[in-house]
Amino acid sequence: MKTDIEIAQEAKTEHILKIAQKLGLTEDEIEYYGRDKAKVSLSVMERPRRGSKLILVTAITPTPAGEGKTTTTIGLADGLSLLGKRAVVAIREPSLGPVFGVKGGAAGGGYAQVVPMEDINLHFTGDIHAVGAANNLLAAMIDNHIFQGNELGIDPGKISWKRCVDMNDRQLRFIEDGLGGGKNGVPRRDGYDITVASEVMAILCLATSLSDLKDRLSRIVVGYTYGGAPVTAGDLKAAGAMAALLKEALKPNLVQTLEGTPALVHGGPFANIAHGCNSVIATKTALALGDYVVTEAGFGADLGAEKFFDIKCRAAGLKPSAVVVVATVRALKMHGGAPKADLAREDVDALRRGLPNLLRHLSNIKNVYHLPVAVAINRFPADTDAEISLITEACRDVGADVALSTVWAEGGKDGLALAEKVVELCEEENHFTYCYDEKAPIREKISAVATKIYGGSGVEFTPDAEEQIDRLEALGFGELPVCMAKTQYSFSDDPTKLGAPEGFFITVREVKVSAGAGFVVALTGNVMTMPGLPKDPAACRIDVDGEGKIKGLF
Repeated sequence: MKTDIEIAQEAKTEHILKIAQKLGLTEDEIEYYGRDKAKVSLSVMERPRRGSKLILVTAITPTPAGEGKTTTTIGLADGLSLLGKRAVVAIREPSLGPVFGVKGGAAGGGYAQVVPMEDINLHFTGDIHAVGAANNLLAAMIDNHIFQGNELGIDPGKISWKRCVDMNDRQLRFIEDGLGGGKNGVPRRDGYDITVASEVMAILCLATSLSDLKDRLSRIVVGYTYGGAPVTAGDLKAAGAMAALLKEALKPNLVQTLEGTPALVHGGPFANIAHGCNSVIATKTALALGDYVVTEAGFGADLGAEKFFDIKCRAAGLKPSAVVVVATVRALKMHGGAPKADLAREDVDALRRGLPNLLRHLSNIKNVYHLPVAVAINRFPADTDAEISLITEACRDVGADVALSTVWAEGGKDGLALAEKVVELCEEENHFTYCYDEKAPIREKISAVATKIYGGSGVEFTPDAEEQIDRLEALGFGELPVCMAKTQYSFSDDPTKLGAPEGFFITVREVKVSAGAGFVVALTGNVMTMPGLPKDPAACRIDVDGEGKIKGLF
């Protein structure tokens, strides 16, 4: 069996100009990054909408068994193309952290991939590096301001802005820097986030223009004065230089699927610690160019989809037309208590115990957000007819259509059934609503997500979180949406609680503002903004031969 990278490397792709021309783009509206990548002009986003349909692909709560959300997203778009629809993929850029860690890349898999797979999973067009440079420029300017006399009166003990690097590196979570005294800086406690958790990444993905980008950057709160007043990047006169570093990164990247469907791959915030969506600019550009835009949001629907609806759609004025929830028999059996080693064996009882996880996600889409939804069962060879039938019947009992998908092995032709269902769903009238009123108090918004989306009984706030919420509301940040930083492995904040747990309380330990991005972040449980590498990282299996051919990426 060929690996993902072998399939991608053997593909015969079209020149990126031909892909652009499929969308009605002229050569003047793209900037080449070699033969198979291009940046798209920001002006394209301003074209009149084509009455396009926006489809979100999300998933059940992830497990080590895998779900295949990105693969399904790409296969669905290829299936829509085979139906004669003008389809565009709009997804996130992969972070180097997961690529070299445990998750691998985020360019799809098998015969449902975006290419060039190696470039997309590694440096691509340099967007994530630009985000890191802008983030770290601001960090340097904060410390330099203090060193040069601290005119703004910044309290070094209340600096909230961290440096970042696009790699999983637990060693950098808590550090002390500026050591040595004198001209070597002002000693203080510091730390690093992974670049895709940086507020700069969130801002890049929510900005609608270069001027909006600059305004958002200037609103970043980097810390507080000795008197408790917030200090912003604008106060430090850093926003202009940061925007200069991000000017090219703001433009969406055009690539293609293995079957030649146009794809915009742009921005990459994590969904368990950021908002988990590709850029507003890429999505609006896709809506200006295509009839059907297939996008995704990170991790399960309780994280990525919730933030897509309550943060991205709210901020950008987007209205989704339909939702696809990806599920696998294997993952649902794990939610039902089956060990990973036994997933190839039929186990209808474990599957039945795990089904409530899928059904809760479906209920949220239908009953909280009021959107039409279909289930894509990403079928594996060991899945039995009895297991598939059980999922199908359970979904139909709650009014959700089901389509089998084997796009990993077959490509777009096996995405046709799902594509046909999605076209039907897009014609249904929907009454899209949000989970909460953004003008509600911060505690009320957090509670709404915890009870209505997670299925919990309520929220417990630590004393620090209580104090932080009171301060943020007093400073005027109370009417911002909330971005929940939570484990991706459970509806709760405990990763060991699989399925659809009940009777639990979410513990919020810290609340901080991302004023430039336009939301308040609530950190729950033990979620980290800087992941670590696993015992056996994927990096150990990645190599390049003497001819420059990369191996081991997945």
